[in-house]
Amino acid sequence: MAIADKLQGSHNRSVAVIGDGAMTAGQAFEALNCAGDMDVDLLVILNDNEMSISPNVGALPKYLASNVVRDMHGLFSTIKAQSSKVLDKLPGAMEIAQKVEHKIKSMASEADHVKQSLSLFENFGFEYTGPVDGHDVEKLVDVLQDLRGRKGPQLLHVITKKGNGYKLAENDPVKYHAVSAKPQTQVAEAKPAAAKPTYTEIFGKWVCDQAAADQRLVAITPAMREGSGLVEFEQRFPERYFDVGIAEQHAVTFAGGLACEGVKPVVAIYSTFLQRAYDQLVHDVALQNLPVMFAIDRAGVVGADGPTHAGLYDLSFLRCIPNMVIAAPSDENECRLLLSTCYALDAPTAVRYPRGSGCGTPVSDGLETVPVGKGVLRREGRQTAIIAFGSMVQPALTAAETFDASVADMRFVKPVDEALILELAKSHDYLVTVEENAEQGGAGSLVLEVLAKHKICKPVLVLGVADIVTEHGDPAKLLDDLGLSAAAMEKRIGEWLAA
Repeated sequence: MAIADKLQGSHNRSVAVIGDGAMTAGQAFEALNCAGDMDVDLLVILNDNEMSISPNVGALPKYLASNVVRDMHGLFSTIKAQSSKVLDKLPGAMEIAQKVEHKIKSMASEADHVKQSLSLFENFGFEYTGPVDGHDVEKLVDVLQDLRGRKGPQLLHVITKKGNGYKLAENDPVKYHAVSAKPQTQVAEAKPAAAKPTYTEIFGKWVCDQAAADQRLVAITPAMREGSGLVEFEQRFPERYFDVGIAEQHAVTFAGGLACEGVKPVVAIYSTFLQRAYDQLVHDVALQNLPVMFAIDRAGVVGADGPTHAGLYDLSFLRCIPNMVIAAPSDENECRLLLSTCYALDAPTAVRYPRGSGCGTPVSDGLETVPVGKGVLRREGRQTAIIAFGSMVQPALTAAETFDASVADMRFVKPVDEALILELAKSHDYLVTVEENAEQGGAGSLVLEVLAKHKICKPVLVLGVADIVTEHGDPAKLLDDLGLSAAAMEKRIGEWLAA
């Protein structure tokens, strides 16, 4: 945006605000590298609270959190702020002062640690200011007014406390990373354990059980320890737990490197965040046919997190990749079965499951597997067959009652059970596919491809998420609005059959 303004002769000022957790992402440094070498007026505000969702990890957060760095920079900032009021009035004095400041920095940087700390952003071509107390609003305004008049790339290092001003969040910033519209005034009483475990909890238990049975297993997360269900794993297997920060690309390539040397990596990642690592998934894992398993959480609609977190595209972008095995569990026990099955394979695999709880199916404690690429006929009916994938199997079973339709739980999207599809096409007049994924290029498209491959022409209704951006909202309502709830599915199929 700053470059666009420059090209168009605009005098707008561009400001980028980034947290210290997000600063660990590779793209942030790509942008610093690019901007620092351009004659452009740009201010980057680094909001440093030592947190992403969980406490930050890695070398960069340690550097930013260094007391030596903060004290030294704070000293320089104070001297500059106080002295500039006087020096601005004396001809040539500011130039002398800047030389003195540079000399002080050079002397202070004799210690390697301080030298590296003071020069990091300056070596990227940015003029560094800070650190500044982000909760001292008047001082912050003064600093921003000063920076507004400076030319070239600027970086302002602001120190804040996550949850500041809201005591519950100050005391437990991880729990209160997101808050409701009506903030609590006291710590809520512990809620009783849910009758139905979430898919995330099922994965968390499985990965611990599998790790206990196989010493080769390691778990990798890009800064989503709590969200991906790896809290217990970190506690039980700390040497086999790797949080790489908000760096999904590195997480996947890191997993590929481990797999090259005989380790069995499990990458726990949200569907939407796997999109960031697509190139690495292709080049560093799939093309080499490495046994990396992706446990893909939040596949489908996600509710309040909105369109940025919608996991509606993974089936479409994964199934075209060679060597990939893709599984979609229909309930809690299927989730555990398919996790064990995919982990046992010597190939890249993905198990995608939705946010929240399932239908309450009892879950096995074992590590048994199922045949790869084989679906299961869950309901035998007549005339109409519903070919369902993953989370859509349960609502499909409900909708099928109205039409006495057959329902197939396909289990796998790749390799897909072609024999089952062909048998259903042979024994039924109408076929319906349903998935919690974009219709374009998804599982429904796959069924059409299978029918075309075998020169079978049958009426097929493809149900999935239309070519729209899904908004935030209650997941059940979103599914209904998208035509994927049991009631909406029943209506759509009924209208289609009637036509």
